[in-house]
This record gives sequence, C-alpha cells and structure tokens, in this order.
Amino acid sequence: MQIRTDRSGALLTSRTLQESGVIAGVWRYRRLLGVALFVGVLLIVFEASGLRDHFDFAFLRRLILQYRVGGLILFVLLFSLGNLLQVPGWVFLAAAVITLGRVWGGAITYVAAITSCAFTFVTIRAVGGDALRMLRNRVAVRLLAGLDTHPVASVALLRTLFQTAPALNYALAMSGVGFRRYFIGTLIGLPLPIALYCVFFDVLAAGLHLR
Repeated sequence: MQIRTDRSGALLTSRTLQESGVIAGVWRYRRLLGVALFVGVLLIVFEASGLRDHFDFAFLRRLILQYRVGGLILFVLLFSLGNLLQVPGWVFLAAAVITLGRVWGGAITYVAAITSCAFTFVTIRAVGGDALRMLRNRVAVRLLAGLDTHPVASVALLRTLFQTAPALNYALAMSGVGFRRYFIGTLIGLPLPIALYCVFFDVLAAGLHLR
C-alpha cells in the first residue's frame, strides 16, 4: 500500500513539474506571443478594411502626382504603416523614383524609410520589449552578443543588406538595442541600398517609358 502511495506521489510530482515547465515556457515567451497576436490582428484588419488597395504602385504614384506636398506626407505615413503591415518597401521606392526621379524620389524614400523604421521600433518595443533576449537558441545568443559589442555597426550592416525588411525591424526592436544606436545605424546603413535601387528603377522607368 505504501509503495502505491509513493508511486502515485512520484507521478503527481512529475506531472506537476511538467505543467510548471509548460507554464514557465509560455510565460517566458509571452512577449513574442503578444507580438504575434498583435501582428495577426493588424493583418486581419488590414485585409478586411480594404486598406491593401492603398498600398500598390498605381495608387502611390497617383497620390504623389495629384497632391504634391500633402501627397508626400501621406506617402511617408503610408510607408510607416505599410512596413508595420509587412508591405515591402520597394513598392514605395519604385513609385517615388518613377514619379519624381532618382534624386527627389530617393530623398523622400529615405525620409519615409527612416520614419518607418523608427515607428516600427517604438511600436514593437512597446508590445514585445526585449523578447529575443529570452531565447535560449545558440544562434540567437551569438547574434545578440555581436549586436551588444558593435550595435551601431551591426545595425548599419543589417540595413545595408536587408534595408527596411519588416522581419528585420521586428527583430531589432525586440533585441534590446537602444533606440539611439538603432536610429544611427539605420541612418548610416540605408543610403547605399536606396541609391542603388534608385538607379535601377530610374533606368527601368526610362526603358519602359513610364515618364
């Protein structure tokens, strides 16, 4: 009888520890789950409200042509919202360059990209905090260590390679890097890829007679 009681107690203890481990795991990743839920709700609203119709090349170009100053302000706002909603930045860059030319199109896109990255950082940091610091993955730990050692240079390099990719914005926002270093690295890393894209879209526009 005593043996059964011990076994039952052992099983109960094991089950309790297992449940505690699951709860601890959920608690550890609650910030990541919160970000996933937040983004999921945003995407549902984005699709259901018809906002997607305002994030295509034709609409953005028409916006710039018709309203000029007001259109450019709306362009920056849409870029910021679009980046949060996983809309690729090249759509905005192409519309700006083909409409305004490589110099002015590149300039307004640079301003919009900086604003967008800052907006995404503040929003996702508010929801997710430094959630990536809770990961126990070796690759994540190694990458975060490099970011801690050379934060500005690391952000600048990532921007040069991936520009305003939404996934990168989310990851950097939850990496624990400070906003000032994030912002400086973004300022440094974006000009080169934007300039290269400007040349590409300018040549494309000339070849296709889009102006």
